[in-house]
Amino acid sequence: MREFIFPETINVYKMEEKQLSENESLELISKMINKAKQSYKDTGVSSMMWGIVISLCSLVRFAEIEFGFSLPFNIYWLTFVAVIPQILISIREHKGKNYKTYDDTYMLYVWMGFGISIGLLVFITSVVGNEAAKSSFPFYEYISSFFLLLYGIPTFITGTACKVKPMLWGALLCWICSIATVYSNGKIDLLLTALAAIFAWLIPGIIMQLDFRKAKNELVRNHV
Repeated sequence: MREFIFPETINVYKMEEKQLSENESLELISKMINKAKQSYKDTGVSSMMWGIVISLCSLVRFAEIEFGFSLPFNIYWLTFVAVIPQILISIREHKGKNYKTYDDTYMLYVWMGFGISIGLLVFITSVVGNEAAKSSFPFYEYISSFFLLLYGIPTFITGTACKVKPMLWGALLCWICSIATVYSNGKIDLLLTALAAIFAWLIPGIIMQLDFRKAKNELVRNHV
């Protein structure tokens, strides 16, 4: 006996196929979004590196003044040397991303430009500072203000663009400390610089690194 299929049954089958297709599409889109998020996640390595370098330089210089010793080299040249790993880290992270957004590209150049600017500023202040030492203008008393002003720029851009609130607050702290160093003495300037570096870069960098590892582990568990 030939089986008769009612039109209503055919419509149900079509609806189930359509529903299945929609679910599969949503699942595929979800996987693509997760991959994009994984790709976009900042590892926080660059931020941690600058937080360590700047705070270390400031604290070492503070110790030199406080305890009356001096290293055989200018500790701030370490910031100039740090430009090289900054560029290498930025290029490696950029190439390692399977999905690149416009934000990825301009953030890469923001931090590369920051690293180059720091190196140049160290060089310029060392040259100008030697000349200023011959005059009555206390140039070195205001160096920290300029550095802290510069520190806040890429930090603020990253904090707002990437929605990293700890870095946003860190940028504001840099600018507050920049104003404060105009009125404080050299030793306090160094401590404020170290404080700003820790809260603007080191702590947010650690948070970003933990978030990055957590997101990576979740993607591995979900086989995305």
